[in-house]
Amino acid sequence: MFKAFLLKYAEIGVKGKNRYLFENALVRQIESALTKVEGIFSVSKVSGRIYVTAESDFDYDEAITALTKVFGLVGICPLLQIEDNGFDDLAEQVIKYLDNMYSNKNLTFKVNARRARKNYPLTSTEINMELGSRILDAYPEMSVDVHKPDKLISVEIREKINIYSETIKGAGGMPVGTAGKAMLLLSGGIDSPVAGYMVSRRGVTLEATYFHAPPYTSERAKQKVVDLAKKVAKYSGPIKLNVVNFTDAQLFIYDKCPHDELTIIMRRYMMRIAQHFAEESGCLGLITGESIGQVASQTMQSLNATNEVCTMPVYRPVIAFDKQDIVDIAVQIDTYETSILPFEDCCTIFVAKHPVTKPNLKYIKNSEEKLGEDMEELVRKAVETVEVIWCE
Repeated sequence: MFKAFLLKYAEIGVKGKNRYLFENALVRQIESALTKVEGIFSVSKVSGRIYVTAESDFDYDEAITALTKVFGLVGICPLLQIEDNGFDDLAEQVIKYLDNMYSNKNLTFKVNARRARKNYPLTSTEINMELGSRILDAYPEMSVDVHKPDKLISVEIREKINIYSETIKGAGGMPVGTAGKAMLLLSGGIDSPVAGYMVSRRGVTLEATYFHAPPYTSERAKQKVVDLAKKVAKYSGPIKLNVVNFTDAQLFIYDKCPHDELTIIMRRYMMRIAQHFAEESGCLGLITGESIGQVASQTMQSLNATNEVCTMPVYRPVIAFDKQDIVDIAVQIDTYETSILPFEDCCTIFVAKHPVTKPNLKYIKNSEEKLGEDMEELVRKAVETVEVIWCE
């Protein structure tokens, strides 16, 4: 029955003179999302409204799934579009629409008509009343409720007439690409994919850096992170993943530094390396999945110690979330089952038995100074041998 969709946005509508920039970015994201769906689609922007029209046969469920992952959309309305052949034809089409949509007619309803064409012979109020009357004649078991109806039947009189009564929830947020670019420190855990998703939802384009430690971490561990990046990319668009071989640097830190400081010092070097790639790519900040107090490296003192090496802003969208809050989002975006696969990353392999929870920055810097130029050479080697994987 459906060959078209009305796509609704929210925040974009208050952007004033810049609104068209956000609308155009949203249209590009919709077009990109639909390239993965079998069928031919056209996307049009008409009077502040965005429509998708199928130009060929298509998979309805696939199209809906693709559209629900487009940031910026708050609602997807499957649309019956008809020509204006007079009110009697409109009433017949609405009655037929309801019959196809709802096998159970024991429903309350309200008709909400809007006229974009003021030359239509009936006013909006008259359309509401007359259509409501004809629906009640056709389906006596239905009843009108103007305050809290089970179904709101929208009828829009435009160049064509739009009829719809269902709105599928969209992803919300802002169109990707309207708020700059940031570097995600991506691990195989639950938190960092959620953090990337949340920042991207506000319109930020993502790049990612993953620290790999072969042979202590396996190729399956790396593939797990690639798979996570691909799942996030279904929302954010393609992600450039920088895979950094961190083994030699980690072993050197392990040999030369106090073991209770290992995690903090390793995190500080990870932040330095991630910032290097971020600067090369024109990113405006780093993103991590850290949450206060979740582990030893995420106390306020530890976060202060890792922040100290960064000149870029560090965005931590899950900083105040309980673990279950993060898990709930991971389940929603389909990263959870991948995140809990038992392939460990380099952060968990080299963790100390009793890590410091309140690191003294002066002691941390003293330990780093002892690493000397050898460590700088290992960092240069890690940067120069980076493996780039495009995830989409």
